[in-house]
Amino acid sequence: MKSSERIDKLIARLTDWRGKTLAGIRKSILATDREITEDWKWMGSPAWSRDGMIAVATVLKDKVKLTFSNGASLPDPDKLFNAGFGGKVWRAIDFFEGDKINERALKNLVRAAVDFNQTKVKRRPAGTRAKERKSKK
Repeated sequence: MKSSERIDKLIARLTDWRGKTLAGIRKSILATDREITEDWKWMGSPAWSRDGMIAVATVLKDKVKLTFSNGASLPDPDKLFNAGFGGKVWRAIDFFEGDKINERALKNLVRAAVDFNQTKVKRRPAGTRAKERKSKK
């Protein structure tokens, strides 16, 4: 089953406000850039990428958490981030029942994440990858 189909099934199973919220988040993210891809990560979490991870959604009992992989490096003029400030890299938006999605601000944040990822890709020389650990013999 494709990642997008799994996300469809998850949204369909969530018959309360969380399903509607996740569907709205997904719609906003995908509408931001047509090259964003959907993934199914970590035992059932929708994730979105373009030139690297953008964000992952986690559906919890009382909220839908949208965590941006490099959120600490992103501008957030609309103050969407409301969680994850203790970490050095990640930042999150916790959506609770009754919260409205600020689509314009969310799209701006997603664009900033894509730009950040593309900047990282451009800085890395072609053909290089992370250092491999040498095993001790």
